Amino acid sequence: MKVVKFGGSSLASGKQLEKVFQIVVSDPARKVVVVSAPGKRFPEDEKVTDLLIECAELCLQNKDPKQKLDAVIERYALIAEELDLSEEIIDIIQQDLLERVNSDKSNRDRFMDLLKASGEDNNAKLVAAYFRKQGVEAHYVSPKEAGLLVSAEPGHAQVLPEAYDRLYELRERTGIVIFPGFFGYSKEGEIFTFSRSGSDITGSILANGMKADLYENFTDVDAVYSVNPFIVQRPKEIKELTYREMRELSYAGFSVLHDEALVPAFRAGIPVHIKNTNNPSAPGTRIVYERDNTNGPVIGIASDEGFCSIYVSKYLMNREIGFGRKLLEILEGYGLSYEHTPSGIDDISIILRENQFTPGMEEKIIDRIKTELDADEVVIEHSLALIMVVGEGMRHNIGTTARASKALAKAGVNIEMINQGSSEVSMMFGVKEVDEKRAVQALYDEFFAAVTV
Repeated sequence: MKVVKFGGSSLASGKQLEKVFQIVVSDPARKVVVVSAPGKRFPEDEKVTDLLIECAELCLQNKDPKQKLDAVIERYALIAEELDLSEEIIDIIQQDLLERVNSDKSNRDRFMDLLKASGEDNNAKLVAAYFRKQGVEAHYVSPKEAGLLVSAEPGHAQVLPEAYDRLYELRERTGIVIFPGFFGYSKEGEIFTFSRSGSDITGSILANGMKADLYENFTDVDAVYSVNPFIVQRPKEIKELTYREMRELSYAGFSVLHDEALVPAFRAGIPVHIKNTNNPSAPGTRIVYERDNTNGPVIGIASDEGFCSIYVSKYLMNREIGFGRKLLEILEGYGLSYEHTPSGIDDISIILRENQFTPGMEEKIIDRIKTELDADEVVIEHSLALIMVVGEGMRHNIGTTARASKALAKAGVNIEMINQGSSEVSMMFGVKEVDEKRAVQALYDEFFAAVTV
């Protein structure tokens, strides 16, 4: 039994939905279909989720959301028209949206989640209606009905352990289950969404709960590439990689799969298969628990920008008990989360996403660290990019760091920081954002120019 998830680009139009139908019915093992909200049909298009967020913002500002609301309904109506569906499904979607728009707005975050979740929820109803029109037994199933319980954290919900046992009962359903991604219900019966692109997470949760043999994730690329194809031309495809490798790559910028999506599948030992809706015959990429390390030490290179570092120096820092804890408590007081903490005996760097800072916050943080921790030097450096070099083979290969450093030096890229993960599956380089593409190209040339992945 397979759980299969389709992304927004795979469901953006009636033509795309026809492809989805053919893929699903071509394999009787595909019993559960998790759907995203309709995505972009062309580069300048707007995703339905973005339209819903804009609509929610207008509602919260006591402004008329009609224009955005009409745009959302029109997207569904166009898909239904292309598929020759009756107007009944659009009436159902319109009524649902009106109820949500007119619901309680006293809690901003919960109202936002309520409206955002409608993108997937209503698309699942439409997809189920189309499948039935094609003569296939298909049922829309709400996460509430299925027992997908999540924590009451708007925009960052986490699945509750007891949800898995409830989801197993979906195996008893006849026909094909069409399930909306991206959200679940709290124990109190309220909607809470996962982080953005969270439909991947829903698919993984269902695969775990239903004890599926495989979780297929259909998107708009033939495979996971070893590096961002917008940086390196015609990069090599990855045929197979481990959960840990994919988790590191997703975190560091690979957008093929949500970086939290692998955890439920990983815990259940369920393989994940990335496939292309527009080219379903392509082999795709399999994500597995273990693989043969026959591709060299590095499997992929990912990068992401928008980081900054807080550099703190103090003589004999290593002998001061509680220094790190006190430093992180200061950041916690400002609601800041950190990504990495490379350190030495007398200094430490805290790597954060710089969009967390609000005006005036930096000066206050610097002043508190100097005053409360008696630091010798505190410097905040902006506009950094993090480059992650990932591969299980690095644990058994000598000289990988030296090769990477040499390649960056040859390309004229200065390394601002370096950090080897404790798992030894990845190493991180911090560089200036202006050097990001040059650095990625140099590393790709070093590790992939002469190997086949």
